[in-house]
Amino acid sequence: MRRLVYILPLLAFLGVASYLASGLTRDPQVLPSALIDKPVPSFSLPPLPGREPAVGLADGDLADGQVQLVNVFASWCAPCRAEQPELLRLSRELKLPINGIAYKDKPEDSLAFLKGLGDPYKRVGVDRDGRAGIEWGVYGVPETYVIDGRGRVRYRHVGPLNPGDVEQFILPAVEAARAGTSKVAIGGTTGG
Repeated sequence: MRRLVYILPLLAFLGVASYLASGLTRDPQVLPSALIDKPVPSFSLPPLPGREPAVGLADGDLADGQVQLVNVFASWCAPCRAEQPELLRLSRELKLPINGIAYKDKPEDSLAFLKGLGDPYKRVGVDRDGRAGIEWGVYGVPETYVIDGRGRVRYRHVGPLNPGDVEQFILPAVEAARAGTSKVAIGGTTGG
C-alpha cells in the first residue's frame, strides 16, 4: 500500500509529461480544417462595390464543374500583399479560376488594394463582418482553399502563397481535385 502512494503520483506525472512531449512533435504551422473533403459552407456575399465585373460570391458559384481556388484576403494584411504576384501568375499563366473573399475590410480599401496590386479574381465577395470567415474556419488572412468541381474543399493553405508552396502544395492539390482523388498528399500549412 505504501508503494502505491508513491507510484500513483509518478504515473500521473509520466502521463502528463508524455502528453505534453507529444505536442512538441507536431508542426505548429499545420492547422487542421474540418472542411477537408466536405462541401463548402453555405454563404452568400455581396460584390465588391466599384469592381468590374460586379459579382459577389456564394457557395453555389463553387460547384460549377471546375476546380477553383478561394483566397481570403484583406488590404490591411501585409502577407496578402506579398502573395498577390503569385495569385496573378496562377490566374494568368495557369488559367486557374480564383475567387476572393475580402475579409473584415472596408470595401473601398479592398478595391484600392486590387487596383494597386492587380486583380486575379473571377469573383470577389465582401465579408465585412467576418461571418463567412467563421463558416470557413478562417484563422487569419491570407488563407487559400482548393475547391473541386462539385464544391468540396480539397485543400487548405494557411499563410501567404509563394512559388514553392504553389509547386509543392497547391498544384498537386488542384491536379488531385481534377482527377477526383479524395486524398491529397499534403504537408506544410495544410489541414486535413
